[in-house]
Amino acid sequence: MDNENPTGRDYSTISPSAKSLLFLKGLTNIPFAREAAGLMIADEKWEPNLVEKDVRFWARVVHFENRYWSIDQLLTDVPIKNILEISSGFSFRGLAAVQQDGVHYIDTDLPEVIELKKKFIKALQPEVPNPNSKLEVLPLNALDEKAFAEIVSRFPANEPIVIINEGLLMYLGLAEKEKLCKTIHAILDERGGYWITADIYIKQRTAIAGMEMDDRLAKFFEQHKVREQMFDSFDAARSFFNDQGFIIDKEAQPNPDKLSTLPYLFQSATTEQLKALRQASKIQATWRM
Repeated sequence: MDNENPTGRDYSTISPSAKSLLFLKGLTNIPFAREAAGLMIADEKWEPNLVEKDVRFWARVVHFENRYWSIDQLLTDVPIKNILEISSGFSFRGLAAVQQDGVHYIDTDLPEVIELKKKFIKALQPEVPNPNSKLEVLPLNALDEKAFAEIVSRFPANEPIVIINEGLLMYLGLAEKEKLCKTIHAILDERGGYWITADIYIKQRTAIAGMEMDDRLAKFFEQHKVREQMFDSFDAARSFFNDQGFIIDKEAQPNPDKLSTLPYLFQSATTEQLKALRQASKIQATWRM
């Protein structure tokens, strides 16, 4: 078992989902998402199709848009300027963050994602980036404890950091989750700071009529055992993180005003579907620990 892939799993099979997610985010006003989606198909004039989409499609877009902003919400009242994003996919939060003053942002994912992402960032980078901020884009398997520590060492010594992620934990089995928690807890225990994760997903018992997963998504979930690796409940998730030494400091709260695609969901849904959506149990949360 090599150091770059200590678990022996082929995580590259997950990477195509990052590209699919980029095209969903390209329909939103998330920074750089639309421009990056254009670069993905080698056409900077890419115009997203905002019509002929059903309620199931728009529910997914709204969900991922909300998940993105939920992390920003929990970053807002944290004064720490050293930020490490793990398994970032084709999210460009770091590029947006370094427009602020004094931010050191390290953006990481598997090598094949990072190689392409660097090209995108070069094309998207503002002509005059903030001279007091720094963006690094580096390869990292988040389960490689040694490589993780080496990445963290790039931040100024003895300064606290914030570690963030969205779209990772549901691909990890229990032992892998525990390994990641151990690594992050040790780093935060030494330096101080927070872990913000948008990956608190619980197993959905029933789907709303007309909003079931399509065959392609269902196959992906089955291939990666996504549903099995979600938490049984929010209480179970809380207990898991408490057992790993974490304390939940704050949970992100819904903010409909941030959701640029919410009107499309309303337009595509029937009265019955909207009622079902409003009554549906929450299946995801974003926590700061």
